[in-house]
Amino acid sequence: MDSKTTVSDHKQTFEISPTIINMLRQHRIVIVVPAYNEERFIGSVVLKILQFPVSVIVVDDGSSDNTAFIAEAAGAIAIRHNQNMGKGEALNTGICEARKMNPEAIVLIDSDGQHLVMELPRLVQPIFEEGADIVIGSRYLEKTSQVPPHRVLGHQFFNIVTSLASGVKVSDSQSGYRAFSPKAFNTDLFLSANFSVESEMQFLAHEHGLKVTEVPITVQYNDKPKRSVIGQGSMVLTGILRLMGQYRPLLFFGVPGAVLLTTGIFFGIWVVDIYRRLQTLAVGYAMVSVLITIIGMLLLSTGIILHSVRGLIIDLDHGRINPDGKYVHPY
Repeated sequence: MDSKTTVSDHKQTFEISPTIINMLRQHRIVIVVPAYNEERFIGSVVLKILQFPVSVIVVDDGSSDNTAFIAEAAGAIAIRHNQNMGKGEALNTGICEARKMNPEAIVLIDSDGQHLVMELPRLVQPIFEEGADIVIGSRYLEKTSQVPPHRVLGHQFFNIVTSLASGVKVSDSQSGYRAFSPKAFNTDLFLSANFSVESEMQFLAHEHGLKVTEVPITVQYNDKPKRSVIGQGSMVLTGILRLMGQYRPLLFFGVPGAVLLTTGIFFGIWVVDIYRRLQTLAVGYAMVSVLITIIGMLLLSTGIILHSVRGLIIDLDHGRINPDGKYVHPY
């Protein structure tokens, strides 16, 4: 019988059963690590990952330090961007390189050491055993992570907005610890360049009918964030709003338009009622009613038109409309 394998992580030692190690050996797994100025942590992250039978690709996204050199020295395949292009582009580069290895699963992990490498088997098991396409490591399924309160509030806000807008409900929409099946990583899941890339995955998972599941993970916050929490949150929110307009135009434009149109109509009824009772035209209220009604009609019609155009594009992509413009029945 094989002896247990010892895996070190954050000054702790864990014993991984031979069953887990054998499961990993039976599958080709590639770990993609996007990194930017992470020379302090990238070496230890790569060494910890390589205690498992997997391959590691580190994408140095235009770092000004020795991130790529240290990653390569630790045993990873290092790819360098000449300039900082954003997390989404780094993931795209890493996924494209990983595809050349014909993997059965690709795992994303952050480069700052916050994720526990020993939890990697937990990420890939649902892909091999349950047929999952995207597995998200959630810090909120179990209370094992000491997440700062301001981050909890921000994450919960983004979880609600992203889940409602995308149609895919998850408890940790901003998690960077994820695993993907071939069906998922062969789909264009990384179109956003900035930190809204995780949110976009939910929209595209719904778009392509991918099976999404979550597993509990632990996140350790050892250092202060390198980026402003407010600035990063603003980028994510801007990205989510862009995604809503792109993938859910009827929700993004139509719902506010319907609300404004209804409000304008009620204002108009009020103006008529004032005139009926007082024989006086409330000019101010009347102008507000007309303005709100026009804006509401424009937004509503924009949402309907974009929704129809989007449906047409999807039908073209899926081959439901032939080059002559005729609808092809799927049966």
